[in-house]
Parts: sequence; C-alpha cells; structure tokens
Amino acid sequence: MPVTFDYITEVVQTAERVGFDLTLIPELNLNDIKGTAAPSLEAWALTAALAAVTTKLELMAAVRPGYHLPAVTAKQAATIDEISKGRFTLNVVSAWWEEEARQYGGVFSEHDDRYARTSEFVAILRGLWNETPFDFDGEYYSLEGSHLEPKPHVQPRIYAGGESPAGKAAIVDFADAYLTHGGTVDELRTKIEGMRAQREAAGAAPFEAFGMAAYAIVRDTEGEAQAELARITDVSQGAAYESYQDFTRQSHLEHQPSLSDYSVSNRGLRPGFVGTPRQVADRILEFEVAGVDTLLLQFSPQVPEMERFARDVIPLVHQATGANREVSQAG
Repeated sequence: MPVTFDYITEVVQTAERVGFDLTLIPELNLNDIKGTAAPSLEAWALTAALAAVTTKLELMAAVRPGYHLPAVTAKQAATIDEISKGRFTLNVVSAWWEEEARQYGGVFSEHDDRYARTSEFVAILRGLWNETPFDFDGEYYSLEGSHLEPKPHVQPRIYAGGESPAGKAAIVDFADAYLTHGGTVDELRTKIEGMRAQREAAGAAPFEAFGMAAYAIVRDTEGEAQAELARITDVSQGAAYESYQDFTRQSHLEHQPSLSDYSVSNRGLRPGFVGTPRQVADRILEFEVAGVDTLLLQFSPQVPEMERFARDVIPLVHQATGANREVSQAG
C-alpha cells in the first residue's frame, strides 16, 4: 500500500462510505514492517488533514508521551477536535521500539517507568481541557498557570492498552476505554473480566469500550481463505522479522506471539477472522458475547477488502443482533 496522502484519503473516505465507524492513525516515525529506510508519515499532521476530508469517522490518533510535550499535545488535540467537529480521540501508547527512540531522540526508559510517565501525561491533558489556569507538579512534568483555549467541544476519549501489571494498573487509573492485541475468545473474556474487576476495585466508572485488533480474510470458500492465510504468514527474514525480535524483547506480554502471529500487526490473526462471510460473522458475535464491542480491523489490500467485508460480513452481524456494531479499520 503506497505511503501517500492521496491513498490514505481513499482508504478513510471508502471506510466512511461503506459503513465503518472509526479509524486508527498509528504513530511510528519509522516503518516497522518494510524497514527503517522505508517511508512513513507523521501521525498527527496526517490526522488533522484527515479530519478535513471526512465527515463521520471517529479519528483515533496514537500518541506516545516520550515524543511529545503534554501541554502542546493538549493544544493539538483541541485544534483537531475543532477541525473534526468533535470526532477526535486518542490512543495513548507507552512505546516499545528502542531503535526508533534512538534515531528520533524519544524518551525510552524501562518498562514500568514509561507507564508512570504516561499517567502524568494524561493527567495534564485532562487538566488543560477542563481547567483554566492549570497547575501541575509531578515527577516528569511541571506546569504553572497554563491556559488552553479554545477547549475541545467534546473531551477526547482516551484509549489505551497494556498487558503487564504496571500497564494495567496505569490504564485502570487514566483510560476511558481499553484496547488489546488480538486473542482467542477465551483470552478476551478473561482479560475483559479482569479489567472490569480492577476498575471496580479502584472505585472508577466502568470502561466505556473494549476494543481488539484483528486481521480479516474473507473469501467465498474456506479453502480460499486458508490459502491466503498461508501466503501472508510466510515470514522468516527481513524488516518484519527484525521488528518482531525487537517487539518481543521490549514488551511485557501475557501471550508471547509466534512469528506467524506477528506477520500482521497486533497479533491480528489470533481472533480467527478467516473464512467465509458467515464464519467470520459468527466469530465476531462470539467476541461480542465475551465483551468486545470495538474491532480494529486490518485488511490487505485495504480498499477492496474493506469493501468486501462491509458488503458480505457486516450485514450478517447486524441481522443476527438487530443492532448496529462499532467496527473500524485500522490505519
């Protein structure tokens, strides 16, 4: 898929036209799939531009505190909220890629410290969106008498994901919604029940949403879908293999992904959205029962496969439940 604004505009406008609800704009200054010398676009400039060429999609931009000043980020978020008329949300990510931090001068400390920094970062975002003037004195950041105007029309929802004890504890404290890598139905049920229990024990309001990453392969026959699965998981060397090694070394994961899992991002194959339209729709409904209400779906090639999914799978899910479901395409 070409790394151009024209192509990405086609992707998001197609998503909006065929019935998807949100799109994730990931933040990586280097290309972790095609290699560090391959092109990638800056996420927040891209998100602002996409806000101007869409009308309905929720725009979820990833943000990594080690690459941003929190007050400036709060201002950028309020600006994109203005452009999008309240469609902007954030995916707060504590980061994992040490090589990228080395090349771009990002803060890359030990794992638990990254989550502690993230908690302060989010506290400043919310403080500036709600108070004027705003003061903050923490371990990582300090502000005094700060003003932010205009404030967001709608305070952006904050999504976050993590699997380590430190990550989950921080997310229970600061996030509105929980995101997770792809997993089996049983894994997601257990994870969601655990996060709900932690949230309740902390005396906080329930999470607003539970989202899961997944890669979808939909074909007319199961044999065709399995053949495509075999093709895309043939990864044993090159840039994707190198980033797989870095990811598994730097992350604290409940499930250690195999190289096959990692052949698409965020363990997207583990949910098993591979098969005929009916098989994939039935599988989605199993995850809904387990508590998943937002899917961050990946496709390749993106545009025709999104159109196929919207045409062949989404109506089956709606027919089975009689209600709309929040489905997204992952950028």
